[in-house]
Amino acid sequence: MTNREFREQLEERTTRYAVEVFKFLRELPYDVSTKVIAYQLGKSASSIGANYHEANRSESRDDFVHKVSIAVKEANESCYWFKVLMGLCGNIESILSLAKETVELRNLLQSIQKSAKSH
Repeated sequence: MTNREFREQLEERTTRYAVEVFKFLRELPYDVSTKVIAYQLGKSASSIGANYHEANRSESRDDFVHKVSIAVKEANESCYWFKVLMGLCGNIESILSLAKETVELRNLLQSIQKSAKSH
Protein backbone atom coordinates (compact mmCIF):
# COMPACT_ATOMS: atom_id res chain seq x y z
CA MET A 1 0.00 0.00 0.00
CA THR A 2 1.35 3.41 -0.91
CA ASN A 3 1.36 6.37 1.47
CA ARG A 4 -1.34 8.01 -0.62
CA GLU A 5 -3.57 4.92 -0.45
CA PHE A 6 -3.04 4.74 3.31
CA ARG A 7 -3.96 8.42 3.74
CA GLU A 8 -7.08 8.00 1.62
CA GLN A 9 -8.15 4.89 3.54
CA LEU A 10 -7.61 6.58 6.89
CA GLU A 11 -9.54 9.64 5.71
CA GLU A 12 -12.44 7.37 4.73
CA ARG A 13 -12.19 5.50 8.02
CA THR A 14 -12.28 8.68 10.11
CA THR A 15 -15.27 9.91 8.10
CA ARG A 16 -17.15 6.63 8.63
CA TYR A 17 -16.25 6.80 12.30
CA ALA A 18 -17.74 10.29 12.69
CA VAL A 19 -20.93 9.20 10.91
CA GLU A 20 -21.24 6.14 13.17
CA VAL A 21 -20.72 8.24 16.30
CA PHE A 22 -23.41 10.70 15.20
CA LYS A 23 -25.81 7.83 14.46
CA PHE A 24 -25.09 6.38 17.89
CA LEU A 25 -25.64 9.73 19.60
CA ARG A 26 -29.10 10.00 18.01
CA GLU A 27 -30.07 6.80 19.85
CA LEU A 28 -29.02 7.92 23.33
CA PRO A 29 -31.83 8.51 25.83
CA TYR A 30 -32.31 12.24 26.20
CA ASP A 31 -31.48 13.68 29.61
CA VAL A 32 -29.17 16.33 31.01
CA SER A 33 -26.10 14.08 31.20
CA THR A 34 -26.46 12.54 27.75
CA LYS A 35 -27.16 15.94 26.21
CA VAL A 36 -23.82 17.22 27.50
CA ILE A 37 -21.97 14.05 26.50
CA ALA A 38 -23.55 13.96 23.04
CA TYR A 39 -22.49 17.55 22.38
CA GLN A 40 -18.91 17.05 23.59
CA LEU A 41 -18.44 13.62 22.00
CA GLY A 42 -19.94 14.76 18.72
CA LYS A 43 -17.46 17.62 18.57
CA SER A 44 -14.38 15.64 19.56
CA ALA A 45 -15.16 12.53 17.46
CA SER A 46 -15.82 14.52 14.30
CA SER A 47 -12.72 16.66 14.90
CA ILE A 48 -10.49 13.60 14.64
CA GLY A 49 -11.17 13.18 10.93
CA ALA A 50 -11.49 16.88 10.23
CA ASN A 51 -8.00 17.52 11.58
CA TYR A 52 -6.53 14.48 9.85
CA HIS A 53 -8.03 15.63 6.54
CA GLU A 54 -6.54 19.10 7.13
CA ALA A 55 -3.15 17.59 8.02
CA ASN A 56 -3.02 15.82 4.67
CA ARG A 57 -3.40 19.17 2.97
CA SER A 58 -0.97 21.05 5.20
CA GLU A 59 1.56 23.52 3.90
CA SER A 60 4.57 22.22 5.83
CA ARG A 61 5.75 19.32 7.95
CA ASP A 62 5.32 21.42 11.11
CA ASP A 63 1.76 22.22 10.08
CA PHE A 64 1.15 18.50 9.40
CA VAL A 65 2.49 17.50 12.82
CA HIS A 66 0.43 20.22 14.50
CA LYS A 67 -2.84 19.10 12.88
CA VAL A 68 -2.19 15.42 13.54
CA SER A 69 -1.43 16.34 17.16
CA ILE A 70 -4.82 18.00 17.42
CA ALA A 71 -6.45 14.87 15.97
CA VAL A 72 -4.68 12.80 18.66
CA LYS A 73 -5.97 15.14 21.38
CA GLU A 74 -9.50 14.92 20.02
CA ALA A 75 -9.24 11.11 19.98
CA ASN A 76 -8.08 11.18 23.61
CA GLU A 77 -11.07 13.33 24.51
CA SER A 78 -13.40 10.96 22.68
CA CYS A 79 -11.92 8.04 24.64
CA TYR A 80 -12.79 9.91 27.83
CA TRP A 81 -16.41 10.49 26.79
CA PHE A 82 -16.84 6.82 25.89
CA LYS A 83 -15.56 5.89 29.37
CA VAL A 84 -18.13 8.24 30.89
CA LEU A 85 -20.85 6.67 28.76
CA MET A 86 -19.81 3.19 29.87
CA GLY A 87 -20.10 4.39 33.46
CA LEU A 88 -23.60 5.71 32.84
CA CYS A 89 -24.97 3.06 30.47
CA GLY A 90 -22.85 -0.02 31.08
CA ASN A 91 -20.89 -2.04 28.56
CA ILE A 92 -23.35 -1.77 25.70
CA GLU A 93 -21.98 -3.33 22.51
CA SER A 94 -22.33 -0.14 20.46
CA ILE A 95 -20.36 1.83 23.06
CA LEU A 96 -17.67 -0.83 23.29
CA SER A 97 -17.33 -1.03 19.51
CA LEU A 98 -17.03 2.73 19.05
CA ALA A 99 -14.67 3.03 22.03
CA LYS A 100 -12.44 0.35 20.50
CA GLU A 101 -12.38 2.15 17.15
CA THR A 102 -11.52 5.39 18.95
CA VAL A 103 -8.51 3.78 20.62
CA GLU A 104 -7.38 2.26 17.31
CA LEU A 105 -7.63 5.63 15.54
CA ARG A 106 -5.77 7.34 18.38
CA ASN A 107 -2.98 4.75 18.22
CA LEU A 108 -2.67 5.10 14.43
CA LEU A 109 -2.56 8.86 14.65
CA GLN A 110 0.03 8.75 17.45
CA SER A 111 2.23 6.55 15.23
CA ILE A 112 1.82 8.99 12.35
CA GLN A 113 2.63 11.88 14.69
CA LYS A 114 5.79 10.20 16.02
CA SER A 115 6.96 9.28 12.54
CA ALA A 116 6.39 12.79 11.19
CA LYS A 117 8.24 14.34 14.14
CA SER A 118 11.28 12.11 13.58
CA HIS A 119 11.68 13.04 9.89
